[in-house]
Amino acid sequence: MSIDQYIRGIQDFPKPGINFKDITPLLNDPEARKECLKLLVSSLRDKKIDKVVGVESRGFFFGMLLAQELGVGFVPVRKPKKLPFAVISASYELEYGTDTLEIHTDAIQKGEKVLIHDDVLATGGTAKAVAELVEELGGEIVQFNFLMELSFLNGRNKISQYEIYSPLVY
Repeated sequence: MSIDQYIRGIQDFPKPGINFKDITPLLNDPEARKECLKLLVSSLRDKKIDKVVGVESRGFFFGMLLAQELGVGFVPVRKPKKLPFAVISASYELEYGTDTLEIHTDAIQKGEKVLIHDDVLATGGTAKAVAELVEELGGEIVQFNFLMELSFLNGRNKISQYEIYSPLVY
């Protein structure tokens, strides 16, 4: 099974010129979800992971499944004013604007091994901001894990010092 057939392109969303990669068909199919999780976990053999960090919001879907599969904690990274406890934040640029992300200050302990998961690696701004948050808390990034990479946006360059895995590359 190719999970690529479950990703649909939506032209001019959220603004003209963007070809949005919609994962809802993948989420809607239990066998495709299972196959996708299997692919994402396959990149983690022999790696020690203490926490999975999922990036709002589409990174939560498989981030939580990965944490469950690995038997480790899940840490949400969210947009501002969505987390109820003390937070640290990082701002970043993305392909169609700027934004800020936050993480609870007690979410990751010094020395914990962290897998960061998001749905798409695009320009790399989001990923770089999440890396800054994890490292500020003392976490050690084991790998970045994405459903897909939009290679023409060169996001990999912003996080090239880390191991990166994505089963789909466009």
